[in-house]
Amino acid sequence: MRVHSEVSAALDAGRPVVALESTIISHGLPRPDNLRIARKIEDAVRSGGAVPATIAIVGGEPCIGLDDAALRRIAQGDSVVKVSVRDLAVLAPRGGDGGTTVAATAHLAAAAGITVFATGGLGGVHRGARDSWDESADLTTLSRTGILVVCAGAKSVLDVPATLERLETLNVGVIGYRTDRFPGFYLADSGHPVDWQVETPAQVADVLRARRRLGLDGYGLVLANPIAPGDEMDRALHDRVLAAGLAAAEAKRVRGKDVTPFLLDFFHRETGGASLAANIALVLSNARLAAEIAVAYAARM
Repeated sequence: MRVHSEVSAALDAGRPVVALESTIISHGLPRPDNLRIARKIEDAVRSGGAVPATIAIVGGEPCIGLDDAALRRIAQGDSVVKVSVRDLAVLAPRGGDGGTTVAATAHLAAAAGITVFATGGLGGVHRGARDSWDESADLTTLSRTGILVVCAGAKSVLDVPATLERLETLNVGVIGYRTDRFPGFYLADSGHPVDWQVETPAQVADVLRARRRLGLDGYGLVLANPIAPGDEMDRALHDRVLAAGLAAAEAKRVRGKDVTPFLLDFFHRETGGASLAANIALVLSNARLAAEIAVAYAARM
């Protein structure tokens, strides 16, 4: 791996670092806004007192932290592919560029010694998985990767109750941040409860310390941070567009890892920008919170 000098120096000194995924840049946000927003996400981490480490594959090499040229390459390149853990060893010798999913980012971040990771929404069990067996590798990766993922719940295009059941089975802890409800990405409440909640970044840091002390730091944790009430989508609009998007995906026979980018793009187009605004707001919120947690955790190490 190539670790950016700023990230390396911070890790060596025990200073707070927050990992950031790059699939949101390459596949989740429309051009040309994606590059500007990627910089804003990094700025949000810095404003919280931590060093951002955007992770991607550049020229076949896993990069932990990107300089501006690499960030631009991932945001604007036409040959950037979506990369999960299983793809890393195939893409590397080909010298390709890849935007890392939650799974791939978590794997590489943990390998680099990073504990806190901010993203938008977690992948999970897809609707209709009873027949298709379509489940994101995010879940199984977190079951064996000691990282905290700060997210706005699972993406609302997924089967949320099935996703929560799988997280329980896989021993991935789910904690609500100032909420006892599991967020629904664009919506603050997916309609499902969470068993545990915390109120401050310091309490999250205490959980991370306890996990390490108890020998549980090989398992991931999900901190579910709901989108702010003023930023969430209108529920009626959300439900209407989701139904139309699922029907469109089925009609076009969109399958596997292409489903989520297809549906997110459908939302962006069909909501007149409302979903994009919500997506940006929740990612920035997660980045700021992750930075505050990383600062609190570093202070307790």
